[in-house]
Amino acid sequence: MRSVFVIGSSMSRFGKIAESGRESLTKVCFDAIRDAGVEASEIDSTFYSNAFGLTERQAHVGPLINSALGIPGVPSVSVESACSSSSAALHEAFVHVASGLDDICLVAGSEKLSHLGTLSATTYFAMGSDFPFEAMSGVTFPGLYANIAVAHMKRYGTTQEMLASVAIKNHANAMHNPLAHFRKRISISDYMESPVIAYPFHLYDCCPFSDGSAAVVIASEEKARALKQELVEIAASERGGSVATLQDRADITSIDGAVAAARRAFSRSHIDPGDIDVAEVHDCFTIAEIIATEDIGLFPKGEGGRAAIEGETAIGGRVAVNPSGGLKAKGHPVSATGVAQIHELYEQLTGRAGGRQVGNAEIGIAHNVGATGGSCSVHILRRVR
Repeated sequence: MRSVFVIGSSMSRFGKIAESGRESLTKVCFDAIRDAGVEASEIDSTFYSNAFGLTERQAHVGPLINSALGIPGVPSVSVESACSSSSAALHEAFVHVASGLDDICLVAGSEKLSHLGTLSATTYFAMGSDFPFEAMSGVTFPGLYANIAVAHMKRYGTTQEMLASVAIKNHANAMHNPLAHFRKRISISDYMESPVIAYPFHLYDCCPFSDGSAAVVIASEEKARALKQELVEIAASERGGSVATLQDRADITSIDGAVAAARRAFSRSHIDPGDIDVAEVHDCFTIAEIIATEDIGLFPKGEGGRAAIEGETAIGGRVAVNPSGGLKAKGHPVSATGVAQIHELYEQLTGRAGGRQVGNAEIGIAHNVGATGGSCSVHILRRVR
C-alpha cells in the first residue's frame, strides 16, 4: 500500500445559500484543484456525495460536475452513506490511491437543504434511520439521540450542564470560522432558555440543516512531494458499521462501529489517542460529541462530559475538539460534512486556520457517522516534515 496525502481542499460558506447545490459543488471543486496546484486533467477519478436526487431532482451528479471541470472522460462515483457519505467517498478514493489504481483523486460532497423547510428536510433524512421501525413510528433523529443522551446520563452521571458546555464551546469556536453557519456566542442562559426539542435536548443541543459544499484532492506520495512543501498524510482511513436500528443495540451509550474503526486507524497509523492534537467529530447533537470523544479513545468511557465542562476539549485544552465549530455551529450540509472535517484538519495541520488555529498541531483525527452510527468513518491525518 502506498502512502496517501491531502494536497488541496476547499469549503464553501455553510448556512442558507442562494446558489444551487450544483453551482456550489462545482465552485469548491475548482477551488480545491487550484489549492492543490494541479490541472483538472491530471485527476484520475472523482468521488461525489449528495442527496440532490431527493432535494433538487438531480441525480447522477458526477458526470455533470466532471463536465463543468472540463474532464468529462474521467470516471466518477457517487457514494451514499447518510451523514457519513463524503467520508465514505474519501475512503474509496484513499483505496484507489493507496493501491496504485490512481495517482490523484478529487472527493467532494454537497447539500442544498434550506429551501425544503424543517419538516421536509427532517422527513427526507429520516430515511437514514430504519424507516419502518423508527421513522414510521414517529421518532425523529432528535428523539433517537435524546434516548442516547438519557442512557448516558443514567449510566455515567452526564449532566445538562455538560451538554451545554459542548454547545457553548462550539459556538465560540465558530466565531473564528468565517465560513460557519452560526457565528455567534451563546451563554448558559441562552442555552437553558431555548426551547426543549426532545428531553434532555434544548434547541442549542441540535445542529442545523445547512447548505454547503466541501472538496479535497488527494494524491500519492510521489505526486505530493513534487507539488507541496508542507505535506499532510492520511495516515489511516477506516470504516466501521453498527446495528442500524437503535432498539436492537446492546449498548446505546457507544457506537461500536466507531470504536472498531478508531482502533484499526490507530493500529494502522502507529499513532496513539494521546498523540492527537486536534479532532473534528460528529456532533450532530451535543451528546454525540461527548460519546465520540470516548469512542475514539480521547477520554475514558463516561469521562467525555467531564472533559468538556472542564475545558479539556477547548482550543488550548488537552485536545482541541471541533475548532471549526463542529456540526453544531459550523453547520451540517449532510453529504458535505465528512469532507468538511478533512478540510478543517488540513487547514489546522498546515497552519491556515486563523483565529481558531490550534498551536503546534501535528496530528488530527476526523470521526463522521451516518444516522445513529450504522455507518462510520475515522481518518487520521498527520503533518510530515
